[in-house]
Amino acid sequence: MNIAITTRGYKAPERLKEFLREKIKKLDRFSDQILGMEAVLSYEKLDQVVEFKLKLANKLIITKEKSDDIFKSIELAVDNIERQIVKTKSKFKKHDNKKIVEKLASPVS
Repeated sequence: MNIAITTRGYKAPERLKEFLREKIKKLDRFSDQILGMEAVLSYEKLDQVVEFKLKLANKLIITKEKSDDIFKSIELAVDNIERQIVKTKSKFKKHDNKKIVEKLASPVS
């Protein structure tokens, strides 16, 4: 998975980037269709903001979280992305997996 980390208004320390990469890599266990991830770290007044753009094969998931600590913001954003990935996967799994030939051959009631 491609991971792009962008900071606005400051230079992120390597420790923060490594923490972010580790959290993002854990998302692979939720879906094998993750193509890439863009993380934007910034400040809004006193809050530290994390914005994630996750590119799946069939969807783009965007989340934004704010808190007083950047590490807490990352945790909240990762949790939010996990929930959205699971929700997206469940929507695609609900489709009927019968083959069209089986549907045509079955008697209509």
